[in-house]
Amino acid sequence: MKIELDTVGIIHTPYKEKFAVPRQPGLVSAAKAQLILSPPYDEADALRGIEQFSHVWLIFAFHETMDKGWNPTVRPPRLGGNERLGVFATRSTFRPNPLGLSVAKLDGITIKNNQCILNLSGIDLVDGTPILDIKPYVPYADSLPNAEAGYATDAPVADMQVLFTDEAVNQITAQHRKHPELRDLIAQVLAQDPRPAYKKNKTTRQEYGVKLYDFNVRWIVESDITTVVSIIKVEDLAALASAEEQKTD
Repeated sequence: MKIELDTVGIIHTPYKEKFAVPRQPGLVSAAKAQLILSPPYDEADALRGIEQFSHVWLIFAFHETMDKGWNPTVRPPRLGGNERLGVFATRSTFRPNPLGLSVAKLDGITIKNNQCILNLSGIDLVDGTPILDIKPYVPYADSLPNAEAGYATDAPVADMQVLFTDEAVNQITAQHRKHPELRDLIAQVLAQDPRPAYKKNKTTRQEYGVKLYDFNVRWIVESDITTVVSIIKVEDLAALASAEEQKTD
């Protein structure tokens, strides 16, 4: 049977790339998002009553990996990438159908200029992810305190120490008006230690970068301490690179 699915909206999040996105929803509370509904589903009537719920389920498409197909077994990052499990025993993106399920905190609804927007937080989705459906989170049915979760019983420990250089603090302060949550977002994301599993036991200095919002965030990991060294707008980096090229011409 062939099933066709419509996109009901597109979600906009701080995560401009897959790297550093938290493994599960709710781990980074400072991650704010806006889900903009698409026609013909952008009617206020379609959202009537949703404000009574504190959280919503989002059914979405793994749009960045859907062209890679599926595998019957995968290596869950939770197991260090060293053990294979069946795809149906994991939340891997490489599935027979590229569908994902995520829960988000509903912070409010904005209806402006005939546009319907859900304001969300605790999100774990890449910017631009297509949303296929929205359902209210119902605690008595969706929260099962006696459920067993195999290798994923507890939330991952977010114990990476995150420090900021003076330069990084100044750069964050300069963006406070537009992004008051920026420092908390960076700290919460990096406390999860997004490095590949095979690099987490290394004590030598490692340098990383990721795009959050329209910033390029650079940090260093050394002896289990993360130090954020810079937060620069992507457009400013492009301008700097262009200037350097002109110098060498």
